[in-house]
Amino acid sequence: MPELPEVETTRRGIEPWVLAQTITDIVVRNPHLRWPVEIPERLIGQQVSAVGRRGKYLLLTTPPGTLIIHLGMSGSLRILPTGTAPLKHDHVDLSLSNGHLLRLNDPRRFGSVVFQPGEQPQLHWLLRDLGVEPLGNEFSGQYLHARSRKRKVAVKNFIMDSKNVVGVGNIYAAEALFMAGIRPGTGAGRIPLYAYERLAQAIRHVLARSVRQGGTTLRDFVGSDGNPGYFKQQLNVYGRQDKPCRVCEKPLKLQILGQRSTVYCPNCQTSQGFVPPKC
Repeated sequence: MPELPEVETTRRGIEPWVLAQTITDIVVRNPHLRWPVEIPERLIGQQVSAVGRRGKYLLLTTPPGTLIIHLGMSGSLRILPTGTAPLKHDHVDLSLSNGHLLRLNDPRRFGSVVFQPGEQPQLHWLLRDLGVEPLGNEFSGQYLHARSRKRKVAVKNFIMDSKNVVGVGNIYAAEALFMAGIRPGTGAGRIPLYAYERLAQAIRHVLARSVRQGGTTLRDFVGSDGNPGYFKQQLNVYGRQDKPCRVCEKPLKLQILGQRSTVYCPNCQTSQGFVPPKC
C-alpha cells in the first residue's frame, strides 16, 4: 500500500504537470472503486490551483472545490499524452490543457476519487477526523505524550492510528520505534515524555528520509508502465525476523500487534525507551 512518503512522492511528481492547468475533459471508465467516483462535470474548464496532500490523500484544488484522491492498496497516478489508449485497470482520466492527462490505475479498486465542494476540504468525512501531520509544526513529543495519557493500546498501534497522527504506516512505525529504542508492544500511556520526544524525532527522520529517497524517481511518473519506482530502503527491523540486529547483532523477534506483524530488537528496544540504538 502506498504510504505517506510514496503519496508525497506522487504529489511532487504530478504537481509540475497538473498545477495551473485547466481540466479539459473527464473520463470515468469504472465508477465503482472503494466508494463511487465523484467528479462533477462542472470541473471541466476549471483550473487546478493547488496540488496538496493530507495524510495519504492527494488534494487537487479548483475554484468549485477539491478532488480528494486515495491510491488504496494498489493505485498509482500517471502523466500521459492525451489520447493514450487505456489499459485494463485505468479507471479515471483528467485531461489537461497542456496536452497531457492524469490517469488513475488501480487493479484492486480500493482507491477513491471523491469531491468536496467549497474552500474547506477538511470538512469532508474522509479528512475531518485526521490527526496532525508528522512532518508539520503541530507534531511533537509533547503532543504524543499528552494524547497518550491513560491509553493502554500498544504504542505502535497508537502512532499508526490516523486520528492521532497521519501517515505512520506499519514499516515506518516499526523503524521509528527501533530508532527511538522503544519496544512496540509497550502501552502508550506508560511511555514518558523524554521517550516520546525521541520517538517524534525518529518518526520525522524516517519519513523525511523516505521522502528524499523517493524524490529520485519523479521522472517515472511520466510514462506508460504505471510503475512510479518507489525507493528501496535499508530497513533495520521490518521484515527481518530472526535476523541479527544491525546494532547489537542479537536476533530480532516477531510480535503480533493488532493483527499486524512487528519485528523488534529485545536488546536495543526497552519498555520505556531507555537506551536508543545508535543508527
